[in-house]
Amino acid sequence: MNLSSEDKNLLEELCEQNSVSLEKVLKLLEVIQEYEFKDRRTGVYDALREILKSKPAAATKEKEVYES
Repeated sequence: MNLSSEDKNLLEELCEQNSVSLEKVLKLLEVIQEYEFKDRRTGVYDALREILKSKPAAATKEKEVYES
């Protein structure tokens, strides 16, 4: 996902304020982007549900995802 540095900073700040995993938010956004232009979005809710159910990764992992 291509976010500007300003958007990344804002997203990181919002995640911290709301105690939400930055890694999960980025994964959710990637899944939505993947399904955005498909004719049939079969499986999108299952994919989102799996991300939400997953255990949070360590802070270092979140940092790696954020920087890529």
